[in-house]
Amino acid sequence: MRRKLKGCLCIFLLTVCSAEVKESIRPRAREAGITPGILSPGKLNAITDVDGVKVGHVTLIEGTDIRTGVTAILPHAGNLFADKVPAAVYIGNGFGKLMGYTQVEELGNIETPVLLTNTLNVGIVADGVIEYMLSLPGNEDVRSINPVVGETNDGWLNDIRSRAVRQHHVREAIEKATGGPVEEGSVGAGTGTRCFGFKGGIGTASRQLSKSQNDYIVGVLVQTNFGGILTINGAPVGRELVAEANSDNEGGSCMIIVATDAPILSRNLKRLAKRAVLGLARTGSVMSNSSGDYVIAFSAAKGRQLLPNSEMSVLFRAVVEATEEAVYNSLFKATSVVGRDNHSCEALPIDKTLAICRKYNVLQ
Repeated sequence: MRRKLKGCLCIFLLTVCSAEVKESIRPRAREAGITPGILSPGKLNAITDVDGVKVGHVTLIEGTDIRTGVTAILPHAGNLFADKVPAAVYIGNGFGKLMGYTQVEELGNIETPVLLTNTLNVGIVADGVIEYMLSLPGNEDVRSINPVVGETNDGWLNDIRSRAVRQHHVREAIEKATGGPVEEGSVGAGTGTRCFGFKGGIGTASRQLSKSQNDYIVGVLVQTNFGGILTINGAPVGRELVAEANSDNEGGSCMIIVATDAPILSRNLKRLAKRAVLGLARTGSVMSNSSGDYVIAFSAAKGRQLLPNSEMSVLFRAVVEATEEAVYNSLFKATSVVGRDNHSCEALPIDKTLAICRKYNVLQ
C-alpha cells in the first residue's frame, strides 16, 4: 500500500512539475507566429536593442498577499543627472499618477532612470530614486532631482495597501539593470497586473529601420494592466475567449516606455509618443475612464544631426508596431497568479488563442 501511495505521489509531483515547466516556457508572440506590422524587429526584439538602454526588475512574491514589484529603465548607464537625455510624455488618458511629468514637459529631458511600480508605491519609489541619484559620484552638490515614476494598480492580486516596494528595492532594480534580453510577463512592476481579463505584465518589442533610414531603432516596454476586448493582428480573440476571461476587465492602466537612437528632441519625441497609443488601440484598448495610459519617450542618440520632420513617419510606424507586439508579449509570457484574498488571474490560453488566430488566418 505504501509503495502504491509513493507511486501516486511521484505521478502527482511529475504532473505538477510538468505544468510548471509548461508555464515557464511560454513563447513570445513572434515565436508563436504572430508578426504585427511590416517592419523588422531588432536583434532582441526588445527596448534594449537601443544601444545603452538597460532594464532591471525586482519581483516581490511574499506569503499569500504580496504580488508586486518594480521595474527600472535606464536610458544609459552613466550619471543621468549629469548627462540628461531628451524626453517627452504623452497622456492618452490621465487617470493615473505619473511623478515627474511637469518638469519633463517644461524642460524636455529626463535626469533619472524611469521607474515603474504599483499605484500606492509611487512616493516610496520616488524617494528611492532620489536617494540613489544623490549617492552618485558627482552629485554631491545637487539640490533638486526630478524622479520619473509611473504606475498601474495591482490591487486585485496584491495587498497594495502594504506598500511592499521599499527604497532598497529601487536601488536593486537600478543596479541589476542590464542590456540584452528582457524578462517579460509576471515580473517586476508587472507581477500583479491584469490585461484584457487575463494575466498581464511586462512586455517589450522593437523595430529596426532599413540602412537607407540609418538603421534607427525604436524600442518599447509596456506594463499592461488594462481592459477591453483583445484583438491580435485583427482577429477577435477576446470576443471568442470571453468565457475564459475575468469578467472585471474594463478598468486599469498601461505604462508605455519608448526608446530610440534616432536624433530627435522633445517636440518630435512627443509626436512619437502620441503614436504609441495607436498600437495600444490595435490590441483592443479603448483607454477607458479609469485607465491611466501614459507614454514616456526618450532618445539615446549621441552627437548626430537632428532628423527633420519629414523623416518622422517611418518612426511613427515603428512605434505603433512595437507597442502592439509588446502588449502581446506581456500576455504571452505572463503566467497565472494567485494572490490577495485568494484572488486569481489566469494566463492567456495560448493554444486556444493560436487556434483563433489560425481561424482568421492571421498567423505567419
